[in-house]
Formats: sequence, structure tokens, C-alpha cells
Amino acid sequence: MSQLKNKGYAIYDYMETLKYEGIEEDYEALLEYFEYLPVDDYAPELNRYRRYSRALVLPASKNIEWLPNVVRDGREYAAYFQGKFNPEHPGSYREFHAIDPHILENTLLKKIIMADYEETFWGEEDMIMPIHVGVHFVKLEVDEEGERAVSSPDCLHQDGEPFTFAHLIERRNAEGGINAIGIPSVSGSQPEEVDEDKLHEVFELNRPLESYGVEDSSVSHYVGPITKGGGEGPAVRSVILIDYQLTVVADMDE
Repeated sequence: MSQLKNKGYAIYDYMETLKYEGIEEDYEALLEYFEYLPVDDYAPELNRYRRYSRALVLPASKNIEWLPNVVRDGREYAAYFQGKFNPEHPGSYREFHAIDPHILENTLLKKIIMADYEETFWGEEDMIMPIHVGVHFVKLEVDEEGERAVSSPDCLHQDGEPFTFAHLIERRNAEGGINAIGIPSVSGSQPEEVDEDKLHEVFELNRPLESYGVEDSSVSHYVGPITKGGGEGPAVRSVILIDYQLTVVADMDE
């Protein structure tokens, strides 16, 4: 049984497990792309930058099909809805700047999506329909001493999607940014407010493509804010977040 299925979370090193000829070049293309992420329009004051796109994984063929975007004022956006699970944006749709097409075709990104997908588990009846995939590129960046960059939501939480994975792209001159995995009932709390026996693990992602995944109903999870370290230049923590959920078929009797 996989660690994700047995414990509700798992930690990975995808730079090793996905090793293939050309991985370094594909990683460098992703790393460079993060340099130019637009500011998160929903939290411009929190030093957070992001893009987002949506796809389908077809269980029978294992193909990835990217979904179309919406166009606003000549720019492409992808819609995102997290229901009640994000206390900072409860019940609201958000539209994020879409990921550019040439990055969607990046071989490493596709391999990450499929490696995560292979870790997920579903009922047999679920596999006749496409699995929906959300891909977030999120960068926290702090330029000034005394400032901090904050993830959303800034507390232990559950996402609402059955599975979520996080993959570190870069961590540079940053303090903080710890990850914590807890039991579901501590959602809404800060890790330091929670009894140790209610936290499964506290850790940091430091190397490129260090990753973790969670099965949402089994655990809560958290990433802390970052501040500047003692080195030159800004503090940066860049991650790819990928979530997976079922195609929901309407109940015609309701």
C-alpha cells in the first residue's frame, strides 16, 4: 500500500524518481518562467505571484487535455472555485492568469502531472470519467527586510479536492516556509497552536522537485510565510501545486 493511501500524505523527491534525459533543461525552463509570474490579483499586498490552468486526465489513455481559458481585456484567465474550503475566499470563483501554452507542453510538467496522478486512488466506477486537474504556479517573494510573503490560506486547512500535491521549484534566501501535516480537526489553526500529537509531521522543502502529496479527507496541511534570509537579493519560494478531483455527474432525481 502506498504511503499516501496508508498515512494520508507522502513525501517525494521527483528530481530522482523522474530522472530522464533532458530533465535539467526542462526544469530550467520552468524555473525561468517563475521569474515572470504576475502578481496574485486577489492579494497584491501579500507578495504572492501566480498563474493557473486546468486540464483533464483521461484514465483509459493517460492523456492530458488542457481546458480552454476565458478572455478578459485581451488576457487569458482560468477559473477556480474552492467552495467553503478557503476561509479567505469562501464560496467565491476566482480567475487567475493562465499558464502560457509553451509551458503547458513542458515535458517535465507533464511527467509531474502524471506521476502525481499515478499516486491517486479512486473507485472503479470513477475511472470511466475524466479526472479534473488544477495546476497552480505560485511564487512567494520578499524584497524588503521586515516584510513577509504569505500563502493562502495562512492556516492548517483542507482544500476540498480529493488530492493535492506540492512541488518545490526554487527556495532562495528564504526563512520560514515550513510545511505541516495535521489531523483534519485542526483546520483553521496555526501549527504552534496545535498539540504535537495532532501534527503528523513538520518539515521543509529545500531542493528542486522535493514534493509532497495529501489525501484531503485524511489530513490538514499548511505552509508558513517566508521572510528574507541573510543573503543578497530577495527571498523566493516557488512551487507547483496540482490538485485532482472527479468529474461530478448530476443526480437527476434531485
